[in-house]
Amino acid sequence: METGILLESGTNELEILEFRIGANYYGINVAKVREILPYKEPTPIPNAHPCIEGIFMPRDEIITIVDLAKQLNMPASDSGKDMYIVTNFNKLSIGFHVHSVVGISRVSWAEISKPDATLNGNGAGIATGIIKLEGKLIVILDFEKIISDISPETGLKVSDIDQLGPRQRNSAPILIAEDSALLGKLISESLSKAGYTNLTMTMNGQEAWDKLNEYKAAGTLDQKVKLIVTDIEMPQMDGHRLTKLVKDSSAFSHIPVVIFSSLVNDEMRRKGEALGADAQLSKPEIGFLVEAIDNILWK
Repeated sequence: METGILLESGTNELEILEFRIGANYYGINVAKVREILPYKEPTPIPNAHPCIEGIFMPRDEIITIVDLAKQLNMPASDSGKDMYIVTNFNKLSIGFHVHSVVGISRVSWAEISKPDATLNGNGAGIATGIIKLEGKLIVILDFEKIISDISPETGLKVSDIDQLGPRQRNSAPILIAEDSALLGKLISESLSKAGYTNLTMTMNGQEAWDKLNEYKAAGTLDQKVKLIVTDIEMPQMDGHRLTKLVKDSSAFSHIPVVIFSSLVNDEMRRKGEALGADAQLSKPEIGFLVEAIDNILWK
């Protein structure tokens, strides 16, 4: 989808596609959006998940359609302006049925607030951020979690760790930036199972950056961090901005940075390379993340 806005790498900016379900407004990172299409009655699939509305085939590819209103426990549309937002992330192409599309806004991750525990308690929430635009509160949805709730096999492939066989323990300290509490827990458990037990978890790039500077000020940087693993999409500071700050700093540039994100496609890979990322892996393939860490820390 052409947006007309070219975002530079590492500026901590993103484009939000704003859409409506009922009277409420939601958002999705444009980096996940392939195209927007008018609603067309999909073909139902027998015995599918209740939130799977069916499939449609706009060209030569079959796209699964998720009824987002049903997934959010909201009434069906009566506007006649319904649209499909066709997305691509985690190497999946999925269409989301929404009631209308409002437009695209360019914002900074610093403007996006992380939902508190009352909204995302126990990792059950599906809001990754909240931003105020033109007097409206826009809830940015966790589309990865929506899909993994519908189809758990699309989530983080923790079983990949078992296929790695016997593992030697490695106490090298790893700093992790991941805003999803559930994914952070799964990543931590997977790396620990793979032998990496000296892990420091942070909820976004800003927290990770603050930790690095804290360790530097205390003179313990090289004892506290041997490698950084970061998501891309995070409130306050995204992973590309964190990578840029690390690699542009004489104090931190020697620390390897591994990007682990659902957004690692060809375009994002080029951006990560330009910023100096040492490796880039696509969620949900946690086994490849372990292999990348092995290649860096055991070489």
